[in-house]
Amino acid sequence: MARPGNLVHLRGAAGMGAIYRKVGWHLLPLLMLCHLVAYLDRVNLGFAQLQMKQTLPFAEPVYAWGAGLFFLGYFFFSVPSNLLLERVGVRKTLLRIMLCWGLVAAAGAFVRTPLQFYVLRFALGLFEAGFYPGAILYLTYWFPAPRRGRAIAVFGSAVLVSGTLAGPLCGLILRYLDQWHGLLGWQWLFLLQGLPAVLLGLLAWAWLPDRPDDASWLSPAELQLMQQELDPDQAAAPPPGRAGRAALAALLRDRLLYLLALATFVLTGASYALVFWLPTLMQGWGLRDPLQLGLYAVLPNLAGIAGMLLICRHSDRQGERRWHFAACMLLAAGGLGLVLAANNDLARSLAGMSLAAFGAAAAAPLFTTILTEYLAPTRAAAGLALLSSCGILGAAASPALAGLLRAHGQAGAMLHLLIGLYLLAGLLLLLAMRAMPGGHSAQRQEHPDSAAHS
Repeated sequence: MARPGNLVHLRGAAGMGAIYRKVGWHLLPLLMLCHLVAYLDRVNLGFAQLQMKQTLPFAEPVYAWGAGLFFLGYFFFSVPSNLLLERVGVRKTLLRIMLCWGLVAAAGAFVRTPLQFYVLRFALGLFEAGFYPGAILYLTYWFPAPRRGRAIAVFGSAVLVSGTLAGPLCGLILRYLDQWHGLLGWQWLFLLQGLPAVLLGLLAWAWLPDRPDDASWLSPAELQLMQQELDPDQAAAPPPGRAGRAALAALLRDRLLYLLALATFVLTGASYALVFWLPTLMQGWGLRDPLQLGLYAVLPNLAGIAGMLLICRHSDRQGERRWHFAACMLLAAGGLGLVLAANNDLARSLAGMSLAAFGAAAAAPLFTTILTEYLAPTRAAAGLALLSSCGILGAAASPALAGLLRAHGQAGAMLHLLIGLYLLAGLLLLLAMRAMPGGHSAQRQEHPDSAAHS
């Protein structure tokens, strides 16, 4: 039991802030690095296919269907993985996920037939399933609702960092490692970006504690104050073995959840289609060299980082989510409209794509924060995984559909499709949040340090 003097010393804005900074520095850097590698393994196919087309007899739709099959595998195993995480803990779950996905991702270097390509992409999604919703669930164990949005935003920023690094890194590998030691550039791409996941899985198993109670680096006083701030429903939640099926059944009876599921299906589908086909679109703007493509692709990602930091910070300060999300969708649709109007002019197309990324990047952490606020702790594991699965299913469908349009010479139709999807996502979330308690946000929250001042 912590001594009262220690509790008084730690209580207050500065004391609690120091505790959560300590927690953040122990957990978030490694989780972000895992997330960065996971996202890189998803998007590198968009660059690898530019060179694979020259050596493998795959038609363009093969790559689109391969990209979609990754998300189909993810869809089927996301919910079971997250329910298993509650039972066995995050350390064993991350070890299983990352060892398997790293080996499968690296094996992509040796595909020779479309069937092999399809099997490996499906297996990659299957093994990676549960990483993102599992990490979000894990953060709910450590950060109370008023502090959770910041932690999710920091964790989610790894996607933008990965997107910023992906272009130059993929371009360098494709150009300078082509034919090195008898392997082609795209083969080195899969090897060098897949195997790090194996090492990170081992590191996560050794470094991350499953729950705050397991953190030897927290003092008894720090742990006691954290437990006072964490949602009391977590302590009252039934054991995961009994809770899983009941929580899933309760979720399936929640009508609002279906509207949220459709919104995440549309939003994630549009975003992944844009990421997957961006290198191909940029080729139409006159960029041919892989390294040049990678360097120019940095610009939309930098705009996305700026959008995430500025819009999410403003949303936190205002305590408002719904209209911030709608504004993000308008920016994304408007930016793609500018790309259409640019008619393949490089400078104007990049400006439009950067505006689209500015809005679209901020929408993802806003949406995830809304979900964590809406879902009760007893339903969080199943709910986050279920909604993540619906988003992944959208990501399975939209790149293939957009690819079919482009394969028939309809690049403009592909952009029109993405504009419509972003606008629809904004409309759906407006409708969903209107029905939520609090109206403008999933739940009204105190300032993180307000409890300490009262």
